[in-house]
Amino acid sequence: MNVYVRELSRELGRRGVAVDIFTRAQADDTPTVVALDAGVRVISLRAGPAAPYDKNWLLDHLPEFVRHIRCFAEGEDVSYDLIHSHYWLSGAAAIELRQVLGVPMVHMAHTLGALKNRVARSAEEQETLRRMEVECEIAAEAELLIAATPRDREDLMLHTGAAAEQVRIIPCGVDLVRFKPRDAVYAREMLALPPVPHKMLLLVGRIEPLKGIDALIEAVALLRQRQPAWVESLSAVVVGGGSEDQRSTWNNEQRRLDALRHDLGVADAVRFAGAQPQGRLSLYYAAADVVTMPSHYESFGMVALEAMACGCPVVVTSAGGPAYLVEDGRSGLLTPPDHPQALADRLELLLGDDALRAEMGAAARARSARFSWPNIACEMMDVYHELLASYAAPLALAG
Repeated sequence: MNVYVRELSRELGRRGVAVDIFTRAQADDTPTVVALDAGVRVISLRAGPAAPYDKNWLLDHLPEFVRHIRCFAEGEDVSYDLIHSHYWLSGAAAIELRQVLGVPMVHMAHTLGALKNRVARSAEEQETLRRMEVECEIAAEAELLIAATPRDREDLMLHTGAAAEQVRIIPCGVDLVRFKPRDAVYAREMLALPPVPHKMLLLVGRIEPLKGIDALIEAVALLRQRQPAWVESLSAVVVGGGSEDQRSTWNNEQRRLDALRHDLGVADAVRFAGAQPQGRLSLYYAAADVVTMPSHYESFGMVALEAMACGCPVVVTSAGGPAYLVEDGRSGLLTPPDHPQALADRLELLLGDDALRAEMGAAARARSARFSWPNIACEMMDVYHELLASYAAPLALAG
């Protein structure tokens, strides 16, 4: 979501739209205003303690956040023509701001509480009833809702009561300059990974049960059983969470996954690389033979899109957004969630066929061009202009 807001805002700024992105300061030394790009500012304001805390506590501090936004706008003598909120907590703040500022509101949920609860495996993963109530309130208040995929649109209508004419489909985007095909030999050298032709799988994402990382670990174990010759020449890298030497930062799920890889005898083949900056992700995609996303659900699947832009074939969940992104059998393969055997089948097919990987990688890159950020920004601008057709003043956007 951070990538989405940043890249969309930059593209809007390049088209003459002034964008202020309001967020909560998480440290006392956070600058209030940071210029992100031409016409785009990130504004960090206090809302409760200036430190990370449980996201659900933010509701208690929303009045303070909204008050500080109003004070900032008055102090800068700036007025906004439109509010575009992202995620349910920002949507709750936008409802109050919309009433005060008297401007229309566009909202993008990114994820829905009801869908996360449907695939939750523990009480820890469950979203609150209050979240789902707020999501329904947002649907009732916002002039327009943005869905990333047709499935996303259906889910919004089903779980929030949104009207069909209220929801517009505009997918997420990808930076085709940053994410592009690169030499695998060079990428592996830069990342100190086993050299080609060692077979390498890649998963990028938060370390949480929803991401289905356990299915990848089980699939690696299955592949080593099926293909004894791959025991020494197959590995999987997980980018996200803490690295192998940052065990003190591991959450409960990463510790569970560590135990699983040891139980299945593949601890030598599955490596935790830790979270990586955006600038290095393209190297990881280039180094991989196949990128996989076996999540239980994904609202869109930006990782899959980034990998596709790098010309890497993908094996991704059929649950949610990736089924919209990937042309199954052409630019990648779909796999049912929570099904290690099916995942292993698809990975085995691609790992064992160099020509097929190359063909799907080329098709994946071609498919990703439709989702360039300039294209996405143009679609979003059309929605804004439609909503503000009666306004003659230049656009200014609060996000």
